[in-house]
Amino acid sequence: MEQRRKWNDVLMFIVTLILAVIFFFPIFFNLMSAFKSNPEIMRDAIAFPKSLYLESFKYLLTETDYPKAMINSVLLTVLSILFMVLIIPMAGYAIERHNKRWTGFVFVFYLAGMMIPFQAYMIPLFKELKMLGMYGNLIGPIAIYVSGSVGFGCLLYTSFLKGVPREIEESAAIDGCSRYGIFWRIVFPLLGPCTASMVVLQGLGIWNDFLMPMLVLPSGQPKTMIVEIFYYVGEFSSRWDMIFAGTTMSIVPVLIVFIFLQKYFVKGLASGAIKG
Repeated sequence: MEQRRKWNDVLMFIVTLILAVIFFFPIFFNLMSAFKSNPEIMRDAIAFPKSLYLESFKYLLTETDYPKAMINSVLLTVLSILFMVLIIPMAGYAIERHNKRWTGFVFVFYLAGMMIPFQAYMIPLFKELKMLGMYGNLIGPIAIYVSGSVGFGCLLYTSFLKGVPREIEESAAIDGCSRYGIFWRIVFPLLGPCTASMVVLQGLGIWNDFLMPMLVLPSGQPKTMIVEIFYYVGEFSSRWDMIFAGTTMSIVPVLIVFIFLQKYFVKGLASGAIKG
């Protein structure tokens, strides 16, 4: 029995290692190609760079609108996540702690919105943004990202709040703490793993989104990093050195954030309805 368990562990390790290599190879290939010139990439795509070619990075940062696109990506992601953290936890808390018919209806309404594909309401949504004066600036995508994440966020927070005992809130209320004080001072700090999970998942989606900035932000001006990279993909030829260099600069911030939040991210996903 012990020998069989040992072989199962070895087999599981081998399978995990193979999957890790498969998932890591595209990132490795991108990082390796970012330091190669376009002719070098076209000549032998999988070969290691002969020298540290940095002209692609220099050209993107000095001769193009890529720096402005980087600022737009950062503003779009940070502001969207900030509003999500300010709004969605309170909505999930109100739904979970008020067992009333209308809160249940609101929760089901939010979940139903997750089942409607974006393409189904894309055109009416853009017309509404134009009517409200939110088309052609960062306000439009931020409002769409925040409102579109309410369903998933409420589902995540209501599940997590089931593991937070009500007694600590009742004790704070007896001490004279207000409803907002109870949430922000007592409950919200306990939702750290859940918040980290939402920040990572939603932040990755916003950072890597292509369709929304491409359609909503004004043409002829810098949009986001992902959209700017797309402009180097041609019908008959592509500047692969610029594509890989731009993609590398978009990957590095995501990796840094995930490294710092991975502990809380995994804990938030694994705990579910258990207190964090």
